Amino acid sequence: MLTEISTTRRLLVSCAVLLFGLPAAAIDAGKAFDDPALQARYEKLIEEVRCLKCQNQNIRDSNAFLASDLRREIRRMLAEGMSDDEIFDFLVTRYGEFALYRPRMQGKTLVLWLAPLLLLVAGTGVLVAILRRRMSMPIDDDEALDNTVAGRD
Repeated sequence: MLTEISTTRRLLVSCAVLLFGLPAAAIDAGKAFDDPALQARYEKLIEEVRCLKCQNQNIRDSNAFLASDLRREIRRMLAEGMSDDEIFDFLVTRYGEFALYRPRMQGKTLVLWLAPLLLLVAGTGVLVAILRRRMSMPIDDDEALDNTVAGRD
């Protein structure tokens, strides 16, 4: 009986530690701004900027030092009253288009924007060509049936 209480108590303590320890593991848990509109802009911006070290995460989800530095820099620029475009211009100037998850449409990035459409058109063309070729082919069952009816079997 004593071991059951001890095991239950350990389990409850473990669950409490895990539950209450989650906020401590958060990357950017605190609010950056008291103004809800500015906070919403901040959240949107840090979701659209790629972590240059991790490369598969945005800076909101990354715990890399560079991501933390970029979050702090974006927070500072928003507090100074810079627009989203000015912040993106700063990031692109400093780190290149790769820093943005959605690169701007321009000559260098036109391939990134048009490639999915071109692949879809090419795939549809190949599918139509295959289907037309298969539709024009004779069906083997009809030929076998004709031979059987004619007594050629």
